[in-house]
Amino acid sequence: MKGGLIWATAEDLAKNRGRVLSLYRQLLRSLNSPALPFSLAVRLQKKAEVRAMFMLGSEEQSLHNIQDLIDAAEYSLSILRKGEIP
Repeated sequence: MKGGLIWATAEDLAKNRGRVLSLYRQLLRSLNSPALPFSLAVRLQKKAEVRAMFMLGSEEQSLHNIQDLIDAAEYSLSILRKGEIP
């Protein structure tokens, strides 16, 4: 992310691509944890929510908003790994 610019360039988006895909996969895998008290229907619903959030986030163009979304995903992942529901 270049200093002073608030809109993401193709280069900025390419830099975040691997990190975002990794977070997406980790969140979906974490929802399958037996430590979470979810039924099958709730697991599927939570996975659909994650997919929807990432779909909406993929249209984001502001560098600050992209970073906030990544931070929120990392925080949610840390909560899920503890066996808690974010």
